[in-house]
Amino acid sequence: MADPGLVPARHETPEIDVAALEAARAADRLLAAAVAVGSERWARYLAAMPGRLRDDPVSALRATARAGRSAFGPKDSIRDALPAEVTEPFLASIDRLLKVIAHWETHRGG
Repeated sequence: MADPGLVPARHETPEIDVAALEAARAADRLLAAAVAVGSERWARYLAAMPGRLRDDPVSALRATARAGRSAFGPKDSIRDALPAEVTEPFLASIDRLLKVIAHWETHRGG
């Protein structure tokens, strides 16, 4: 039985890796849109996110995904600055990543 305290490498959790890479591609598009419209604030906020989504270990991905999710606040939202064709796919991919991580955390070690 695997030790539930050990966190596997990303390549050992392909469902998480695939979801994180999908979110990274969506983050690339979102960052490009922020730069294109001159939104320095959102460009700064998003600058490291694609790389983190590609490279973070499983143990850090939840925090990265939550940082992405927090851009969609009730009073201050990235939706107010960037078009839906880039914000909504990013949000959907981040929500999917969080769901996959939660499922993995619930079922690991068993």
